[in-house]
Amino acid sequence: MSKRDYYEILEVSKNATADEIKKAYRKKAIQYHPDKNPGDKASEEKFKEAAEAYEVLSNPEKRQRYDQFGHAGVGGAAGGGFGGGGMSMEDIFSHFGDIFGGGFGGFGGFGGFGSSRGGRRVNKGTNLRVKVKLNLNEIANGVEKKIKVKKYVECSHCSGSGAQGSSGYTTCSTCRGTGQVTRISNTILGQMQTSSVCPTCGGEGKIVVNKCPHCAGEGIVKADEVISINIPAGVEEGMQLSVSGKGNAARRGGVNGDLLIVIEEEKHPELIRDGSDLIYHLNVSIPDAILGAPVEIPTIEGRVKVKIDPGTQPGKILRLRGKGIPEINGYGRGDLLVRINVFIPKDVTKEDRKIIEKLKESDAFSPKAEDQEQNFFSRMRNMFD
Repeated sequence: MSKRDYYEILEVSKNATADEIKKAYRKKAIQYHPDKNPGDKASEEKFKEAAEAYEVLSNPEKRQRYDQFGHAGVGGAAGGGFGGGGMSMEDIFSHFGDIFGGGFGGFGGFGGFGSSRGGRRVNKGTNLRVKVKLNLNEIANGVEKKIKVKKYVECSHCSGSGAQGSSGYTTCSTCRGTGQVTRISNTILGQMQTSSVCPTCGGEGKIVVNKCPHCAGEGIVKADEVISINIPAGVEEGMQLSVSGKGNAARRGGVNGDLLIVIEEEKHPELIRDGSDLIYHLNVSIPDAILGAPVEIPTIEGRVKVKIDPGTQPGKILRLRGKGIPEINGYGRGDLLVRINVFIPKDVTKEDRKIIEKLKESDAFSPKAEDQEQNFFSRMRNMFD
């Protein structure tokens, strides 16, 4: 949803502690809470924006990826529910209701989401992790991938409730639908009240009495789903993106898990990646290195022609600016570095040997030793030793 800096949204520094981030989020949540700002769409968006920022910064793994790669590290550049952008208001209260607690500024109904903030347990689907293999062209330009995932989805026959018909479940009599049981015990310090998950309904507040035959009362079934994901340019090997809500569905309603995309990078037959730069080793013959010659260089966009200057020395680097990989944070693009390798033949004919012997007599083939560490003569002698 948001492309603003998450630290800026919560008004904390980049080295803020987990406790500082939690306090900052609670402050923003109170400020823009829908009960405090009824009908105010702008406040509602800020409320969701703060939840999105907190979802990432409160998770050490997501925060590390965000610090390293920005929004793309948590899928923010891909759109369609990456990070926290796909969370509904109910999801927010389900996820972070414990932060608001009972003293949330005196707000009671939570804008119609009161049932989510009580003791009732909200089921959470498990995450899925899949690997996506990309070639260098896809990495350089970004790509939309459609992947088929076998996962748990909501049962279509019972709409995920696990019950057959509207009368298929009943309110738990033990906890009276709250999902929690409270016990009061006498101690030397006086009476103490403790709350725990209801053992009868498992914290759901209701019990299925007439199970759906298609999902056996679980509310979820195994099925294949084709998911479209937008992968931003500049990703690299081992990087992980997160697609919110595209993991396994939760049992009998709740919040879906996430789909974690692990990037695998295919090796290019000619180009070597070094961060945002690309490296290409160009082999040229001795005559071409001496006299200069036009050559073709492979790039991501296709082959381009460059000219090798006369007298080009082995190891020289040609830099083709902007022909590398885009930076993942969207700032700039790397270069293509062409390293010149002069090809020295191992076997020569008698005629070639005579020509080379004749060249040795020329002053043009007597470079000064101080000008280069390994001169032309030493290379030529090694060829015949």
